[in-house]
Amino acid sequence: MGIEEYGGGQGPQADVLVVTTNDVPGYRVREVIGEVFGLTVRSRHLGSQIGAGLKSMIGGELKGLTKTLVQTRNQAMERLIEQARARGANAVLAFRFDVTEAADAGTEVCAYGTAVILDKE
Repeated sequence: MGIEEYGGGQGPQADVLVVTTNDVPGYRVREVIGEVFGLTVRSRHLGSQIGAGLKSMIGGELKGLTKTLVQTRNQAMERLIEQARARGANAVLAFRFDVTEAADAGTEVCAYGTAVILDKE
């Protein structure tokens, strides 16, 4: 069952629904497959670190760092969906992100949730 049955979705990941909730109205969990995650660590390049340092003195959005974090979160989510798909899931429930600094080397982003198989009620 693809996500199009849920009323939306496009692109290469449209076959796996990802939600932050513990259930999906109109569907029941047939099988809980288990935890899935996508992990990535990104370092900041010297130019963005210098720019961020200067910007933090005068205030405002750190656009370079924002762009990097968005790309990092997207990559972690793509890896989560790949893992869920490989395990036979058609949905991930209770989806969350965890972000930490990785030993002064960069930012670690982990996307995680519970892979399940949903059936229409």
